[in-house]
Order: sequence, then C-alpha cells, then structure tokens
Amino acid sequence: MRKATFSRRELMARLAALSVLGIRLTDPRRAAAATTKGALARMKARYFRFATAPFPYDGERPDTGEQFLDVRGPGGRRGHNSPRGGTYYADSTYSDSRVLVALPGGFDLHKKAAIVVFFHGNQAILDRDVVQRQRVLDQLQASRLNAALVAPQFAVDALDSSAGRFWQPDAFARFMAEAAAALAEVWGAPAARASFARLPIILVAFSGGYYPAAYVLKLGGEGRRITGLVLLDALFGENDSFADWIENHHRSAFFFSAYTEAAAPENTALRQQLKAEGIASSTTRPRALEPGGITFLSSPGLEHRDYVTKAWVDDPLTWVFDRIPGLTR
Repeated sequence: MRKATFSRRELMARLAALSVLGIRLTDPRRAAAATTKGALARMKARYFRFATAPFPYDGERPDTGEQFLDVRGPGGRRGHNSPRGGTYYADSTYSDSRVLVALPGGFDLHKKAAIVVFFHGNQAILDRDVVQRQRVLDQLQASRLNAALVAPQFAVDALDSSAGRFWQPDAFARFMAEAAAALAEVWGAPAARASFARLPIILVAFSGGYYPAAYVLKLGGEGRRITGLVLLDALFGENDSFADWIENHHRSAFFFSAYTEAAAPENTALRQQLKAEGIASSTTRPRALEPGGITFLSSPGLEHRDYVTKAWVDDPLTWVFDRIPGLTR
C-alpha cells in the first residue's frame, strides 16, 4: 500500500474541494503520531494507492478467457475495447489505484462498527463524483452509523464496469486486508489493523458498480463477512451471483435494492428467482435493515444519474445507514 502522491497544486485543489464540503483530509504525520482512545472529533479522510486495488490489471476476463488489455494502439499503447465506450487506454483509464479511506466524526472503534465499501458507477472519478457530486462522505457523516468507508477507483471516467483484479478469486479479501491497514493508519493506531480486519462489511453499489459487486460476492473470499448488500439502481445482470449469495447468507445478512425503471426488469427477475427458491421479499420501505430482510423498492420517475443523492428520499445513503440497527455512533 502506497500513499497517493500529488503535486502541491493538485493537493491544494483537492483540499479546497473537500473543505467546501466540510471534509478534512488528515495530515498523515499527525495520524501516525496519534493513538486514538475514543470517538473521533471530526472526519478523517485520505487517499491511498493500494497494491490490491482493482486497477491496474493485466490479466484475463473470466467470462471470455481473453486478455483484458486487448488493444494495441500507436506506439504500443495498451488498452481495452469496452462494448459501450469503445477503446480506453490503460495509462489513462485503467491505472488509478487510489482508494478513498475515511472515518466519520464520532466514529469509535471500541464500539460495534462496520466498514461500508462503496462501488461507484460508470463515468466516475472519486474526487469529482463520489466525494463532491454524490456526497457519499457527507451522507455517512450525516447518519448515525458507526462505520468506516472504503471506496476504490474503478475505470476512470469511462463507460466500463470492468472489475479488474476483483475478477480474481480472493482478490477482494486481499483488498480488505490492505484496507484494514489503511484504516488503522487513519485511525491513528496501526496496531488496530486486526480490529478493522474483523469488522463486518456493508457493500454498496451504484449503477455499473453491480458488476464488480457480483464478482466480489461470487469469488471475493469475504462472503460471510458481508452482512449487508445495498444496490442503488444497480441491477443490470449477473442475477445468479446475487441470488446465490442471498440464498446462502440471507439469514445472517440483509439485501436492499432500490431502483428506477432502468433496473426494473432485472430486479423483477431476481425477485421471482428468489420466490421460486422459497425466499420471501418485500416491496415496501423497511423500518430496519436486519438479517433476513430482503427488499426490492421501486422508485419510478427519477433520474438515474442523480440516484445517490435524489432517490425515494433525498440523501438515500443516510436513510439506509440510519436503518441498520446495533451500529450507532
């Protein structure tokens, strides 16, 4: 794991953008020097470059067995031919190993806690979209959930849902092990790594994030540790992977999928698939997201692009987080 490095101009621009949102990027030297004994006074958020991040990736696609980097451009430049986006090159689209790691103000590792892992959709950049436009950090802070946040960068600003390393067996488990070390560093006590490594995971995917989420559930090696799965207008295929995980874990985890017309067909199909296996589900807003709860919430007439901030309610992530019992800050 390497800390992200930026020029002074880039760093000041990022700090300014986050300051507007009330988010403070932590000084690494202060974080390393501190040993946190109680709840955090304010949010700490940092970028790390993970060795286990989804990208860069130079392997095969599991669905075809073909090399992911299947294009040779001018000067030997390597790239990938995305069915919807055309050719994207590795150096500009598939080389960002940054991961956003954050602890909200009030977080206390000595209380029951969890890790929210957020998978963004297509045409996204962590800074621009996850932090600023979708306000994922703000929504976590506004909730009462005692949870850390980990958000990897997938394909940069591209019409591509490729999972990268998360296509590989147990890759997500290795990623979460590295995330535990990063979270302990942000917390200010590297020895807390083992504590973070034991926390349950709440996996949240928006839009195209469904695809890497499906492989995480199928091959990631952390299926039992995932105690909640949240899909935000994010079911566009891979239904068997989601159905298998629900069938195997619904007694110990919750499933919540909210969607517009765009994702309605696959949500309907998955609900019917579960019904055929004798697994009941609900179509109304749950009072609590508890183990055994399976919800398919239709919310027609909304904009897909804005769904992380304007869905069946404004700030839907805050709404979701506040309905997870037993993990209050």
